[in-house]
This record gives sequence, C-alpha cells and structure tokens, in this order.
Amino acid sequence: MPAARPAPPPGVRPGPPSGGSASSSALGDDLDDRGHPAVDAAVQAMINAASLAPADQIAQYEAAYQTLRETLATIDQS
Repeated sequence: MPAARPAPPPGVRPGPPSGGSASSSALGDDLDDRGHPAVDAAVQAMINAASLAPADQIAQYEAAYQTLRETLATIDQS
C-alpha cells in the first residue's frame, strides 16, 4: 500500500497568489466537476502550495507529482 500523500486542507479554496493573476483561482473553480478525485486533489494541492513558503512548496509538488504518476500507472494497467 502506498504511503499517504498530503492533501489540501479541508474547505480551503485558493485565491490568486499575491502578485499573481487570477488564473490559479479560475483553475480551482473548475475542479468541482472533473472526473478523477486523485487528480483533482493533486491539482488542488499544487494550487494551494502557491501560498506556502518555497521550502514547503517542494514537498507539496513532489507529493502531487507522485500521486499523478500512480494514477496514470493505474489507468495504463486497466
């Protein structure tokens, strides 16, 4: 069984990063009706990581990357 991956905090909806554009927020708004919960959670974790300190972002991005790799591997096997 794979190790647990960090997930976005419950109830947190991202806003635009300081100094950034609203595109991150728009992407977050589109997540509600997507088709795969693991992919949605990984994307949301990456969006949420934008507000973290750079050192903390690395762990979030690595966890999201691993989740996406595992999800794609599962799809390839079916």
